[in-house]
Amino acid sequence: MSADSKWDAALYDEKHSFVWKMAAGVLELLAPKPGENVLDIGCGTGHLTAQIAASGAKVTGIDRSPEMIAQAHSAHPSIRFEVADARGLKFTSEFDAVFSNATLHWVTEPERAIISIENALRRGGRFVAEFGGKGNVAGLVSAVSAAWQNLHLPGPVPNPWYYPSVAEYSTLLERHRLEVTFASLFDRPTPLEDGERGLRNWMKMFGGPFVERIPADLREKFLSEVESQARYALFRTGRWVMDYRRLRVLSRRL
Repeated sequence: MSADSKWDAALYDEKHSFVWKMAAGVLELLAPKPGENVLDIGCGTGHLTAQIAASGAKVTGIDRSPEMIAQAHSAHPSIRFEVADARGLKFTSEFDAVFSNATLHWVTEPERAIISIENALRRGGRFVAEFGGKGNVAGLVSAVSAAWQNLHLPGPVPNPWYYPSVAEYSTLLERHRLEVTFASLFDRPTPLEDGERGLRNWMKMFGGPFVERIPADLREKFLSEVESQARYALFRTGRWVMDYRRLRVLSRRL
């Protein structure tokens, strides 16, 4: 999202809880231990942060969205939450583990985030993350591009995401003393809630970089055109199913 965009924390929890509910695998990879100091980057409304805390670890959740952090504070008042940008963390050798789920594809300057993560980790500490990988939501991106052209919207279609391959991201990590010990790119088709309105809800939650560029009087027409273009690939048995591909990685700070 743009620096001025506001995240709808209520919509996130109400219609997009799959973001954290489908994170069991990456939490298992983190395997937090009692007494460890863990940083959760892009904590959203704090659901996974609370699960990490329940293991006995001391956890700090950060997110760039004040709206998300406010809701996280309200729901989990005993946990430390802060508004912060992954590209400029102020921590130095403070954490045994850094964790991130469904966030780092929003960071289009990935090397700046990796440098921050490396600085935040103690030697031997681990970085565990899952986020959109190469080919993520390709069907949606194709539908948006077609709708953009069909409506003769000005300028190139925005590209708000960073979806790397295993090799690309592993190379960046190892450039900054983060030795990759596990990496996997896998398909994870993800059903959306609310039947016919599912894709529109998703666009409202995550598609701001597209919609914000469109004149207000064309936005409804644009969303309808995206639905039309995406229907064949993404609408199945009465609901939308997003063509997610996830990159999951584990590395250790040398």
